[in-house]
Amino acid sequence: MGEDRRLRTVVALAQGMAAAPASRDAYRAAALGARDALAGSFAALSVWERGRGCLRVLVNVGARAEDEEEFPEDETYPVHEFPEITEFLHERWAGGVGPSAWVETAGGPEGASAARAGYCHQRVAALRRRGRGCCVVAPVVLHGRAWGELYVARRVGAAVFDREDTDFATVLASVVAAGIAQTERLEEARRLAFTDALTGLANRRAVDMRLDEALDRHRAEGAVVSLVVCDLNGLKRVNDTRGHAVGDRLLERFGSVLSLCGAMLPGTLAARLGGDEFCLLAVGPPGDEVVRAADELCRRAAELELGDGVACGVASTDDPIGPVRSARRLFRLADAAQYRAKALRAGKPVVAGREGADDPVVRLADAPPPGAAERRAFRGRRVP
Repeated sequence: MGEDRRLRTVVALAQGMAAAPASRDAYRAAALGARDALAGSFAALSVWERGRGCLRVLVNVGARAEDEEEFPEDETYPVHEFPEITEFLHERWAGGVGPSAWVETAGGPEGASAARAGYCHQRVAALRRRGRGCCVVAPVVLHGRAWGELYVARRVGAAVFDREDTDFATVLASVVAAGIAQTERLEEARRLAFTDALTGLANRRAVDMRLDEALDRHRAEGAVVSLVVCDLNGLKRVNDTRGHAVGDRLLERFGSVLSLCGAMLPGTLAARLGGDEFCLLAVGPPGDEVVRAADELCRRAAELELGDGVACGVASTDDPIGPVRSARRLFRLADAAQYRAKALRAGKPVVAGREGADDPVVRLADAPPPGAAERRAFRGRRVP
């Protein structure tokens, strides 16, 4: 293979990983790039899971066998089946330079020691079972430690990988490691951008984005979208009398309660909007289930050692609240219900659009004028 072509394939692999929107796409780009760069028929990227003592396959690309999925849920291989790899699994390498790649063939090694033969048997058996003639295995080293491996195979009858190929595979593994490191940094940045630092819940930005997507589903498919907005009562008193560290502990504890109650509704997003404001965004569950979860939230919040419970308002497209064409309208209804719950000192959620002896009613006429409550509700929120 010419040097120019190899350089182009390295650049293509790096660019593919850099353009990937998520780690899963980056792994696939790495495997595809390595397969093309080494003129293979199949490639896989795997990660070493030290806690489980196994090699877990992240992605398989190319000519897959019947038992190989592109993104397997749990394709793993015990570490003890790979004695040679365990030799360097717990070592550290300065500068990220680790062990070199090596080649295995369906014919097996010649003149190997018993240990080496036992190790090769796993690769050899897999090559024969899946109709492949040879493979090159390149350890991926990240942050000075073995992270996993890059595996590229060729069909039976194709040229066997040579020393030049193994050297090139080692280079490719380094490029893959750099791409994985970049992906991890980007995912951490995304996590921080959409996470409340104190509670670990989603933040307002995450709610805005998820709510826009949810309302698109509501308009296209009729999916039920429900919003629970709540104010944590007594936070200012706790801050003033016991200090902000204790107030932060109250916020963290309520965040745990909110997350627990949100788990009652599959796929629900639990978030801190800012200050003492929190919310649950549920997509799919019926409105009655959301109200039950909100009622449980009120009950558990009242049992917290600190604070004075929570004022909770619910707005759901499953209730007679009229058409919901924007995130702002659903927030306005949920916040009006929460404002009403606070005024009534209600120990249970107030639900927008419901009438009856047991369900307080919040109509549009009950919504406060665009004043303090609404400014608080929409401060910093993006309005579609």
